[in-house]
Amino acid sequence: MARALLLYLSLGCSVAQGRTCMSAQFRKPGDYILGGLFPFGMNTMNLSERLEPSIIVCERLYASGLIWALGMKFAIDKINNSTSLLPGIKLGYEIYDSCLEPVVVIQPSLLFLTREGSAGIRVLCSYTDYQTRVTAVIGPYLSDLALITAKLFSFFLIPQVSYGASSEKLSQEEYYPSFFRTVPSDKSQSKALVQLLDKFGWNWIAAIGSENEYGREGLGTFSSLATAQGICIAYEALIPADPSVPQDHKKLETIIKYINETQVNVIVLFSVDRPVKALLEQWISHGFSQKVWIATEAWVMSDIVTSIPNIQTIGTVIGFTIKGGIVPGFQDYVADLFASIQQESFCRASWEYSLDADSAVLGPQCRQCDNVSLHDVSHLLENQQTYAVYVAVYSVAHTLHQALGCTEEGCPKATVKSWQLLDIMKELQFTLDNQSFQMDQFHSMNQGFDIMFWSWQKGNLRYIPVGDYQESLRINTSQIRFHTMDKKKPVSTCFWRCEPGQIKRVKGFHLCCYDCIDCEENTYESKDDLFCTNCPEHQWSPIRSTKCYDRSERYFFWDEPLIIGLLVLMLFVMVLTGLSAVLFLKNLNTPLVQAAGGARSIFALLFLLLMCLSLCLQIGKPSTASCMLQQPLYTLCLCACFSTFLVKSLEIVLLTEFTSCPKGFLLWVTQKRAWLVVAVTCLVESMLCFWYIYSVPAFPVRDYKLLHSQVLIRCKIKSWFAYIMIHGYNGGLAFICFLCTFMVQTPAKKYNMARGITFSMLAYFVTWIAFIATYSTVQATQQPAAEICGGLLCALGILTSFYIPKCYILLFKPEWNTLAYFQLHQGRAS
Repeated sequence: MARALLLYLSLGCSVAQGRTCMSAQFRKPGDYILGGLFPFGMNTMNLSERLEPSIIVCERLYASGLIWALGMKFAIDKINNSTSLLPGIKLGYEIYDSCLEPVVVIQPSLLFLTREGSAGIRVLCSYTDYQTRVTAVIGPYLSDLALITAKLFSFFLIPQVSYGASSEKLSQEEYYPSFFRTVPSDKSQSKALVQLLDKFGWNWIAAIGSENEYGREGLGTFSSLATAQGICIAYEALIPADPSVPQDHKKLETIIKYINETQVNVIVLFSVDRPVKALLEQWISHGFSQKVWIATEAWVMSDIVTSIPNIQTIGTVIGFTIKGGIVPGFQDYVADLFASIQQESFCRASWEYSLDADSAVLGPQCRQCDNVSLHDVSHLLENQQTYAVYVAVYSVAHTLHQALGCTEEGCPKATVKSWQLLDIMKELQFTLDNQSFQMDQFHSMNQGFDIMFWSWQKGNLRYIPVGDYQESLRINTSQIRFHTMDKKKPVSTCFWRCEPGQIKRVKGFHLCCYDCIDCEENTYESKDDLFCTNCPEHQWSPIRSTKCYDRSERYFFWDEPLIIGLLVLMLFVMVLTGLSAVLFLKNLNTPLVQAAGGARSIFALLFLLLMCLSLCLQIGKPSTASCMLQQPLYTLCLCACFSTFLVKSLEIVLLTEFTSCPKGFLLWVTQKRAWLVVAVTCLVESMLCFWYIYSVPAFPVRDYKLLHSQVLIRCKIKSWFAYIMIHGYNGGLAFICFLCTFMVQTPAKKYNMARGITFSMLAYFVTWIAFIATYSTVQATQQPAAEICGGLLCALGILTSFYIPKCYILLFKPEWNTLAYFQLHQGRAS
């Protein structure tokens, strides 16, 4: 009788004040009870001022939370009317206010853990047979709250399916084994945010988060991914949880000031809606310029944010919502419910259920809901977060369906412990509204995101889908109208993305701001893209390269144009030398050949020929043997030639300048004894060459520094002293020959044999002076060509100065090649 009286008094009071019985719609009995944690209200008091653990009543309505709770109620009512899912089973529910506060959410969570049919929790050694009040829990919405409740429910292994908690920490199964969610994690959303920024080329941004688990963890994950992608975060901060506190209000003012001073055009807000509301209200009040605001799913469609006065003046808003769509039939269901809660009979039945609740424990579930009309919440009925609630309820229902072993005929009403549902839920797969759902290894249903754009049309806000994200981003940029004058995207860059082969040189005060610098030759861009890495010695790279290439070998090849030209010159000199030797041999016993040295002249020509051949050692890939023999062969052949000139020069000087010398001296430079002088002269040079080869031979080296893309293989002189010694010996012979023949005087019209030797030695000296000047100035790559050219010019100078004139006489003036002519014309020069 007292219960009926109380019911009628409550109903009459509601009708008298124009109120509904919405607050009585959040409890329903059933065979299996699901607990619900939804943010019906928001706290308006400073929790730090609490002095006793009294109940916290959140008077300010959070309309979105009410709609989500109605989404759970709708899903359960739909399942109870289904003939294929849990046939014959009625699900009940108990939905309580989380108030978006960790302190508040603990109380209903503890109630869910109480023993079935009681309000107490017993302390037991084992809870295997412990039957809790609820079979599973839907919610809560925030990660801060879920991290608390998941610890409690995981101890009892009660399945908890959140429709909004996205913290990456909750993916750790070892800490939260019974936690599941129907929304993507923060990491997935952070990847989507980074790809969106990259798509528009924005790499100079501000990143702001809310000072709670969602904001801290989300902002941290986003920052690391953005930095790895090369996006520069000019300013990063956390919005205080309660900006109404003077100290926190000052902090918010500082954040706004710094955002404005950085002059970025893009701001990422990884935050729940209440801190966003505080920040944007201050932004609007200061009249700061319009920006691009990148929104997360927590606030992009929140009525708390969209109801801010002049919110359309903040600029462009692009954000992510959880993919899922509109719950089919939900709008009609809510409209019917709001019509029903104004009917006396419906409210009477609702109050009957409500009076059975533990009102002494928790009080009314949603005291402020009785003042809400359909008009107040109609704009929230398409909120896609409701779909996550809808899927969460169905995931529990399908799990229970499998655990009971239901068939088309019905389900056995057996006792099912909460922990028995976990293994089934981990592998859960089901279809809902022609869409497949499956739990992944992190206990999440990652359905991806839709990308929403705020479009203001005649003062009214419309959410326009412009793309989606499922592992990769797809977006139709033509549908986005930016706040700029030309409606094109604003520029927000601190740098231009570096091209391959370029490195970043930091500029200004931000480490992520930089200029792009080309990597120089023989360096390449490494993975860290901060420094150019030197190529290994055996490799090279061009300017602005990303890798190194193997060097090609550089030396004088036989088919090079320069070498071919020198070989032609060499062949010409060798043919000229050979023909001279043949001509001298044919006229060996004639007076002219005998006066020129006879057989010794042929000996000199043969070694001059060998000297030209020795120059071929300068061509081709240098080897140990070729480097060792190059200089000794050349100098020894030239020494053999000069030794014959030495004998003839001594003969001339004895006959012209030292006529009083004993004739015994003259015998050593004439006839057969002259060969002994030649042999001794060559023996000395041979000893010097042997010392050169044995002690300090030249050797092949690979020069990696001279050419940027090739390795130069060349012969390196080990001892320049030894080099000067073997060449200086020939120079000494040439100097003696020059001194012996230079001052010889001949009467007019007399043939002068000494002049040929003098000019030959002059040709030798001129050639060497030119060679030294050329060798010291040309690159190392051309030095072998200089040596070949110098040797050939030296041979050509000797031929043209000494042998060619005599060949001319032998061929064209045979009348001069007589003993009588020489006795008449040679005079003292003979």
